[in-house]
Amino acid sequence: MPQSNLNGSSAQNGARSKRAPVPGKATILALGKAFPSQVLPQECLVEGYIRDTKCEDSYIKEKLERLCKNTTVKTRYTVMSKEILDKYPELAIEGIPTIRQKLEIANPAVVEMATRACKACIQEWGRSPQDITHIVYVSSSEIRLPGGDLYLANELGLNTDVNRVMLYFLGCYGGVTGLRVAKDIAENNPGSRVLLTTSETTILGFRAPNKARPYDLVGAALFGDGAAAAIIGTNPILGQETPFMELNYAVQKFLPDTQNVIDGRITEEGINFKLGRDLPQKIEENIEEFCKKIMAKCDVKNFNELFWAVHPGGPAILNKLENTLKLTSDKLECSRKALMDYGNVSSNTIFYVMEYMRDYLKKDGSEEWGLGLAFGPGITFEGILLRSL
Repeated sequence: MPQSNLNGSSAQNGARSKRAPVPGKATILALGKAFPSQVLPQECLVEGYIRDTKCEDSYIKEKLERLCKNTTVKTRYTVMSKEILDKYPELAIEGIPTIRQKLEIANPAVVEMATRACKACIQEWGRSPQDITHIVYVSSSEIRLPGGDLYLANELGLNTDVNRVMLYFLGCYGGVTGLRVAKDIAENNPGSRVLLTTSETTILGFRAPNKARPYDLVGAALFGDGAAAAIIGTNPILGQETPFMELNYAVQKFLPDTQNVIDGRITEEGINFKLGRDLPQKIEENIEEFCKKIMAKCDVKNFNELFWAVHPGGPAILNKLENTLKLTSDKLECSRKALMDYGNVSSNTIFYVMEYMRDYLKKDGSEEWGLGLAFGPGITFEGILLRSL
């Protein structure tokens, strides 16, 4: 599996001949990513979390140890640090209102990470920031007016007439929603170049563990922080831009009466999540029909003839998808590697998967068509028919 740089773009290698994009279809022209400076090896998480929250419950510690082993995550990155806890010790105390303090940390942190991811993306793209005509800004980790999209535009020195769109609190499917919205903008505004960025931190959900909130432990074992960016446009300029993936067709679907399966609420203590145990089962029951609807737009009928860029919400979801669609074990390798290297970074993670997929397709992949998938609150399915260029 190919490797890529931590805060920037991946090297582009390989000799496979390129395919020409369809005129007028949106393409991904560049990618970028960024992470906080705090690296969190999974084997160090339990002791650190128990110490920082002053938890003395052996049951909670043992459960967190089991969860950490089951997630398959090896490394994550986090905004939370000793310096933050020293400044805001109340964050680790049960029952104290801390939403103000958490937003003081999260709001600037997500913009700072998004700025670095966008700068890396623009550098890979090779054109001027002034050529960006639109921003699509995705986050479930900040709350303020004006939003992070304006702060980002200022930090990047974009034109004051750049058109901005914010997508807030979509959760794990937000990255693919951002791709769908950027695709629509690019295809309906000839010559436009859309900067899509996602940025997330787990600060809003940080709290001392409690047996009454078992999902807090799942979050502690699975989720990480980071940012990602992509530039999307149609009709790439020969010699100036290097498209690697076409966004051919996009669709969204929600499952009726499942809005409580993934439930997130803003409270005085931050954001509280509840996750239904039946989420993997709900995805399993509906995924085949959803994928076939997208595949109907191309001439591929066999799931194993596609490449797969799936948001890795967790190993159980990937396992259900693999088994239900009878995928060979290599098909979700990029998703599993992104989960292992970064954890579930909510809306960002699909771009880490796509970066690994880009490297694979350039070196070894013969597949022309693929699916980009993500699942989140609703239950919402987002899907894109992708074409490797």
